[in-house]
Amino acid sequence: MKKTLIDLFEESVKTYPDNTFLLEKTGKQFTPTTYTQVKEQVYRLGAGLQALGVKKGDTMALLSEGRNMWVIGELAMFYAGAINVPLSIKLEESNDLLFRLIHGDVKYIMVSGTQLKKVRLIKEKLTEVQRVIVFDEQESYEDKEIALGEVLAMGDEFLASHSIDDFLAVAHSIQNDDYATITYTSGTTADPKGVVLTHRNYTANVEQALTLVHIDQTWRTLIILPLDHCFAHVVGFYIMMSRGATAATVQVGRTPLETLKNIPLNIREVKPHFILSVPALAKTFKKNIEQAIRAKGKTTEKLFNAGLRVKQLYYGDSNLDPKGLRIFLKPLVALFDKVLFSKVRDNFGGCLRFFIGGGALLDKDLQKFYIGVGMPMFQGYGLSEATPVISSNGPDRYRFGSSGKLVKPIELKICDSEGKELPLGEMGEIVVRGENVMAGYWKNPESTAETVRDGYLYTGDLGYMTAEGLLYVKGRFKSLLISSDGEKYSPEGIEEALVEHSPYIDQIMLYNNQSLYTTALIVPNRDRLQQALKAQSLSLADEAGRQSALDLIEASIAKFKKGGECEGMFPERWLPSCFAVLSEPFTEQNQMINSTMKMVRGKIEKAYTARIEYMYTAEGKQLLNPQNLSALK
Repeated sequence: MKKTLIDLFEESVKTYPDNTFLLEKTGKQFTPTTYTQVKEQVYRLGAGLQALGVKKGDTMALLSEGRNMWVIGELAMFYAGAINVPLSIKLEESNDLLFRLIHGDVKYIMVSGTQLKKVRLIKEKLTEVQRVIVFDEQESYEDKEIALGEVLAMGDEFLASHSIDDFLAVAHSIQNDDYATITYTSGTTADPKGVVLTHRNYTANVEQALTLVHIDQTWRTLIILPLDHCFAHVVGFYIMMSRGATAATVQVGRTPLETLKNIPLNIREVKPHFILSVPALAKTFKKNIEQAIRAKGKTTEKLFNAGLRVKQLYYGDSNLDPKGLRIFLKPLVALFDKVLFSKVRDNFGGCLRFFIGGGALLDKDLQKFYIGVGMPMFQGYGLSEATPVISSNGPDRYRFGSSGKLVKPIELKICDSEGKELPLGEMGEIVVRGENVMAGYWKNPESTAETVRDGYLYTGDLGYMTAEGLLYVKGRFKSLLISSDGEKYSPEGIEEALVEHSPYIDQIMLYNNQSLYTTALIVPNRDRLQQALKAQSLSLADEAGRQSALDLIEASIAKFKKGGECEGMFPERWLPSCFAVLSEPFTEQNQMINSTMKMVRGKIEKAYTARIEYMYTAEGKQLLNPQNLSALK
């Protein structure tokens, strides 16, 4: 059956014409735009694109902050038969943008006023680009640039001089297998790859995801993730669209930091029913809640912590376990909820039922914190190549530590390194097949053939299934630590635990490629080190202080070794025998973490090859080696 994103949109407009689809705040308050109004704008812009010369199969890029025009712009592209190349506003480097625009064969660009300067910097090299459509009014326009208002006027003219059937002919010709987007993902490998997703990939994943969460037309969400993010795309606005529900975007500030500061206020204004999150945001929200409680004094803080413990005990790790004697805590849970936690939830609009976390694995303690305050944070799992949702926990069924139950319909198997299917409970590579599996990588047949075989997507992620029907994702299958005797182990759990239990470690990457021992690259938390050193009347500015700082980092790793308080959490052979302290963090800017906050191991290894090799020398294995001391200066 034909079910493109255009079909999905037309169906929703017909079913929910007067419902609010988009909410945007540009002035003092959020302004609603109904499904019918969105359709009118999409038709105007879609017709304008046709008048501009956009042809079926052309690729267009979209570079903008989250706003109404983002969603309208993408839908309009589809009505002109174009393919969207959504670009992250976090791409600062001209090279990154240039690569995507050239590799994606982009002919037209839609861009917001604040992002325009990035395009202007590289436009001389964009010989294939015919027009740049600018969303916001500019004082002057450079060569090839055109104001959005002008394109809309061309659309009005086109619709006035053509029949509606003429205009819709392109849209009606789009089939399930036609490409909708090319999403560039850095993944955890070195070069960006263009994930080609078809119209049916999207509509199938919308249907699949709705088997995990029950959303109706009364629901609202505030999309705080960038809209180019595959997760935000599907769960942020296409799922909402399919149900006649409402999607709001964060008010755009003059700077990225100002936009970030608008999030808490916007949450209170929109009163969302659920929010998509990533671990970094979840930790920020938690810190803000704890600071607000501390500010109310010691009594409130003690009461809050007591209430948190009671609720965490009552809910446990899962709603699949029998409550037993915990049922007697119910009246106490209700009391704490009314007196204390309802006020915390009011800061999140008062309607929030849950968060859904994608990207990196969510810390179990973080999830327990959120269920304690009555806003559960459910772990999901997916990747761009699967459009992206594969599994998730939800209100009906959850177990902390797991990635939840699978979407339906989907086929999943766990395979060993030879591709042989493993039995239930055994760990191996997660392999899936379904209508949500990508068409392939853009202009990259080698990687496509390696990743999609016989319709199965080899995710490169490590995990296992349980008899409860829950998926557990344990890290990257292809970034395993491999000892000299060929044994393998996933580093992610150890890395998370070391960061969680040590105030002095901000980021860490373990390394072992068939060596005698495991090593680590560590980005230290300089502020915490300085605070600890101050108590000893030392500083990172002097040699003694730097030596003491290295001792503190080593002591936090020693907690996990024999005799330490976290002994036995991990096999000792996989804990770092020595480490290299780095002078700069892993960031999106230096391309060492990607947009979902996962480390790009290939790039980190390449950048620090010399440091890694040094750790396998007699001098480099010493804690107080010259390179470690120098990095802390």
